Amino acid sequence: MEGIAASRQGRRVVVIGGGIAGSLAAKLLQLDADVTLIDPKEYFEITWASLRSMVEPSFAERTVIDHTSYLKNGRVVTSPAINISETDVMTADGSVIGYDFLVIATGHNDLLPKTRQEKLSLYQADYEKIKSSGSVLIVGGGPSGVELAAEIAVDFPEKKVTLVHKGPRLLEFVGEKAADKAFDWLKSKKVEVILNQSVDLNSASDGNKTYRTSGGENIHADCHFLCVGKPLSSQWLSGTTLKDSLDGKGRVMVDEYLRIRGRTNVFAIGDITNIPEMKQGYIAESHASVAVKNIKVMMLGGKQKKMSTYKPGSEIAIVSLGRKDSVAQFPFVTVVGCLPGLIKSRDLFVGKTRKARGLNPKLVQG
Repeated sequence: MEGIAASRQGRRVVVIGGGIAGSLAAKLLQLDADVTLIDPKEYFEITWASLRSMVEPSFAERTVIDHTSYLKNGRVVTSPAINISETDVMTADGSVIGYDFLVIATGHNDLLPKTRQEKLSLYQADYEKIKSSGSVLIVGGGPSGVELAAEIAVDFPEKKVTLVHKGPRLLEFVGEKAADKAFDWLKSKKVEVILNQSVDLNSASDGNKTYRTSGGENIHADCHFLCVGKPLSSQWLSGTTLKDSLDGKGRVMVDEYLRIRGRTNVFAIGDITNIPEMKQGYIAESHASVAVKNIKVMMLGGKQKKMSTYKPGSEIAIVSLGRKDSVAQFPFVTVVGCLPGLIKSRDLFVGKTRKARGLNPKLVQG
């Protein structure tokens, strides 16, 4: 074992966070470095496919992937990171893991079960909840609220779906045209959309299925789902050696190489960075590949001029509307309907994302 450790001198890479960005970075580095992935859970999930899994639990078999399925040459520490020094990362279970290069990819805070099986069971429970309800309330009109409303409207057209959003329009992160098209599509599927209002979820006491909105409206619903944005998972860094790397919004400040400002061997990728762009899965994946290229150059003692810089590209946003449609915003045009639907809605890029991690696109496990 010591021989291996010695031959890997200068090649210990620790990746904190096993989401879209962290899982890909760990996978791409595992043959060139001694990789440790630190994540509180044993799996990663193709997050943008999660709403489909609520109406079709078997879909999650391909979208919830154990880290050990793609990380054959690295190790996984299943515990949250709690501290970082100049040389080590400490986790809640008492592990101290030394690093030569560190990649922080903790994304957003989300309370998720530890094992893949528990996660799959949650989808089954959500499905049962939707199936047994005559009416469903969705709170939040961002991408996940809109996609969930659309999935239910398409798969269970007989159910009454109400979506309440506190903002003046749906999908505030995309252009107005795309938002209007999504609104019209939901209306055409008989989804009731209430804007500029919030809902007091505690207003429906046990047995009483009526929820009150801030505008004084009453909504009857057999069950509800909260689809609102999660805070960034960066607060824990303020107690570490990287405390000065956060901006006023809790985002990690990075340079053009995706290194944390002022650091040569610490990178940050994915939603947690302060790069001014939409926070989307395909963007997190391109962060991962740039950071990986740079770590490989540095491990071989290459000069900075050989390193790759990250430039935010043209932004594309695709929001699925059920199984056949979606609304897509490209840099100069907004499209709704079948063409963008084929791009995303059928498979939700699941096959492509599995393939990038060396997994069979269609196979359930492995």
